Amino acid sequence: MKIQLTVLLCLIAFNFILPQQKDTIFYKWLPTAAVGLNINQIALSNWTSGGDNAISWTLSGLMGLKYVTEDWIFKNNLHLAYGKTKLGGASFITNDNEFYLETILTRKIDWAVDPFISNTIRTPLTIGYNYKVTPFVPIANFFDPGYLTQSLGFIYNKVPGFTTRLGIAAQETFTKNYSALYNVDPESGLPKKFRLDAGLENVSTAEYKIADNLLYKGNLRLFTRFKSMDVWDVRWDNAVIAKINDYINVNFTYLFIYEKAQSPTAQMKESLQLGFDYSIL
Repeated sequence: MKIQLTVLLCLIAFNFILPQQKDTIFYKWLPTAAVGLNINQIALSNWTSGGDNAISWTLSGLMGLKYVTEDWIFKNNLHLAYGKTKLGGASFITNDNEFYLETILTRKIDWAVDPFISNTIRTPLTIGYNYKVTPFVPIANFFDPGYLTQSLGFIYNKVPGFTTRLGIAAQETFTKNYSALYNVDPESGLPKKFRLDAGLENVSTAEYKIADNLLYKGNLRLFTRFKSMDVWDVRWDNAVIAKINDYINVNFTYLFIYEKAQSPTAQMKESLQLGFDYSIL
């Protein structure tokens, strides 16, 4: 109910902020969308050197919706990823599972930085397992854990291909069945279904064309709580995309995550894939 009320209030405010004009390059919704399918496969027959058949696939979607006026920028980015892998006669197991939605409202002023408000939602798309134990143990599901982060501050976006923003933030952590893994109270040491943390959030994005067919994309998010300013949550997402043609590319991705509440050590994910990419809009 709280989430629905927040969305309703934002839509009402947005309707008053943006006047309904149609005769300029502004006041238009600008959608973008791209879907990608990455597949890795190996098949062996009478192979004396060892090994086994393997197949891995990942389906991803990157969608954006932007509205611009002379004074305001309203920007939405949605990233979805889901994938599975299979080795030999074993069952398919999940290797990618993410929902990430970011909304930013920026007020354009004649300063080096502009004020903004933002909201992000992070959660697994579906159930995830720990495959290092037998039988497999479920450790995550949709909004278990789920993270909502609201931020208010200033954004620098004067350099093409680069933005950085810093703001005072509130982060809500939701869990249901896996509170002991993701939502333990640092003071009592007991798991909680809901936790609210106030702190600072810094998000920087970069997109640079290295060569005619080579693109780098990066996103670095830092979050710290006022109660423990010496501990930072870090999410550093990197992608190098080499386009072979309009539909085929080679992707190298590297994701670094450090969240002490989840794990005392850093988490890393790296992939090198041949992919099919199609821009819908």
